[in-house]
This record gives sequence, structure tokens and C-alpha cells, in this order.
Amino acid sequence: MLPLLRPAHTLLLALTYLLGASLARYLGADFAILPFLLGFLWLAFLVTAMNLLDAAYRNPAQPYLPEQTPRQRDEFRRKLVLLAIGLLTLVAALTVPLLVLRLAHSLALGFLFLAALAALAYAVPPLRLANRGLGEFALAILVASLSPALAFSLQHSELHRLLPIYLFPLTFMALACFLALGFPTFATDQKYARQTLLIRLGWQAAIQAHNGFLLAAYLLLAVAPFLGVPLGLIWPALLTMPLAAFQVYQFSRLADGAKPLWPLLTSTAIALLGLTAYLLTLTLWLR
Repeated sequence: MLPLLRPAHTLLLALTYLLGASLARYLGADFAILPFLLGFLWLAFLVTAMNLLDAAYRNPAQPYLPEQTPRQRDEFRRKLVLLAIGLLTLVAALTVPLLVLRLAHSLALGFLFLAALAALAYAVPPLRLANRGLGEFALAILVASLSPALAFSLQHSELHRLLPIYLFPLTFMALACFLALGFPTFATDQKYARQTLLIRLGWQAAIQAHNGFLLAAYLLLAVAPFLGVPLGLIWPALLTMPLAAFQVYQFSRLADGAKPLWPLLTSTAIALLGLTAYLLTLTLWLR
């Protein structure tokens, strides 16, 4: 069950969400703990439900556990749907205090709506972006753009130009991360006709796309000081460049036919996005 929940998604969501709230605090907003907690629980339940629905709507021939019979698979799938419905009910219930207590104004409500739309479009037919080669884009936007934007809007009543300065590089980094996480399951996805971005692009093109996403992320961070952003707010994120270089090196070995070390590759992908968000957050709290 744990792999179906994809705890890495929740971990990355927590780090980017904290970044958004930290940016609002840096800009002078009083840190309000209640909307912060309600917003995070809302997102965490939503993303967990999304992952369960994604598992429920995948190819019916793919077993969830070794040696499952078709009947056992169907029963397990029904349980996943029921659990996801329960989590979505909690999401709806958490929306009530956000509205009744007026903790979420129109800007925050807009981000709540977009997050719910992205999650459902990712997992549920007829869109089901997870099986159209677009799931990684939906995930990246949800985790690296909408999550910090929602946290920011629950603390700060207006958007600020610093917000996209952080969101765009993180979104490109998240694209690289989620693309990398698809490599270990490439054979299984291909066997059961799951159309991930990696399947759509093919190995060689996907490796180039991954490296291009990372390059775009660091270029956007590097030009931020020229757009009026204090260098002190940006340079800690550049400390992760050696880790990014190591990830590119791993993929270059993979392209040359070397034996893949999947645990190391996936751990590096998650650590790169998570550490970047953490360093940016820490910088905002220290200044």
C-alpha cells in the first residue's frame, strides 16, 4: 500500500508549501498557524487521494500485489476508490472552516480550485493526464507551483513579484524529478501500456529533457538577481548545483549503457528538489 501512496510526493509538497508560507512571512505577513495547518492538510489529503485514484484507474491487468487473482485485484481496486472518496470528503470538510472563518480570500480560493482541478485531471478519466504523457507536468505544477502559491495566499492577501521568481525554477526542477522517478518503472509501464512522459519521449529524448529541465531551473535562479531580487535570497539554492551535476552524470552513464542504480538515482532526484526548497526556506527565515 505504501508505494501506492507515494510518500515522496507528500514530502516534497510539505517542503514547497512551507516555502510559500515563509516567503509571505519574509514580506511582512504575520504567520497565521491555523490557515497554514488547514491548507497543508487540505493539500496532503488531496494528493494522497489523487495517488490512490491513479492506482485504482490504472490497467486492470496490472496486479497490486504478487500473485493476485483478477477477483482480488477488483476488490483491492474498490477499496482504493473508497479510501480516496473518504480522503476527498476530508478535503471538502477542511474547506468549510477555511470559508466560514474567512481564512481563505478569493486568491486562496482560486489556488484551492486549481489544485483540486490538477489533482483530478491527473488521476481520473476522462482526462487522466497520468496516462497521456502529461502527468508529470500536472504533478510539477501541483507540487512546485500551486502548493507554495496556496501557502503564500493563505498568509498574504496579494501576489508579489518574488513568488514567480521561486515558482518557475522549482517547477522545472520538479519536472526533472518526476521524469527521473519514472525510469525505474519504465519496463512495467511499457508492459501495461501506461503512457508516461518517459514512454512518450523514449529513453534518449527523456534524458535530454531531464537535463534541459535542470538547466532551465538553474538559469532562472541565476538571472533572478538581475531582475532586482537580492542575491542573498537566491544563492543558497545554487549550492545544490553539484548534486544536479551528479544527477546529470548518472543519466549520462545510463545513456551509455551502464547498469542503473535506481535507488541512488531516485533518491538524488527527490533530494535535489527537496534540498533546494529547504535551502530557500531556511534563507527566508534567517533574514
